[in-house]
Amino acid sequence: MTKKMVLKLGVHDGKEKRKALRSVSSLSGIESLSMDMKEKKLTVVEAVDPIEIVGKLKQHCRVKLVTTRSWKIKHNPYYTHTSHVYSAEENPNACVIS
Repeated sequence: MTKKMVLKLGVHDGKEKRKALRSVSSLSGIESLSMDMKEKKLTVVEAVDPIEIVGKLKQHCRVKLVTTRSWKIKHNPYYTHTSHVYSAEENPNACVIS
């Protein structure tokens, strides 16, 4: 299952940004990383436990989880792939790490 996470980071300059990106990119299972310095948001597409990502980032900066979404791919005889998106807002029992 692939997950997309958006995290708000307490980074202030390029040096802190590099440290955060290096620490997350060292984990196996990361598919893509993108950082928006204007809003200080890190977007991670991964197949790793979110707790590992937050743990790595907390070593370098403050972290707040904004959103997380999962995609399950189910096989359908009429379609090759069908994607279902689940968000933390839709599930009141979802775990939110702040």
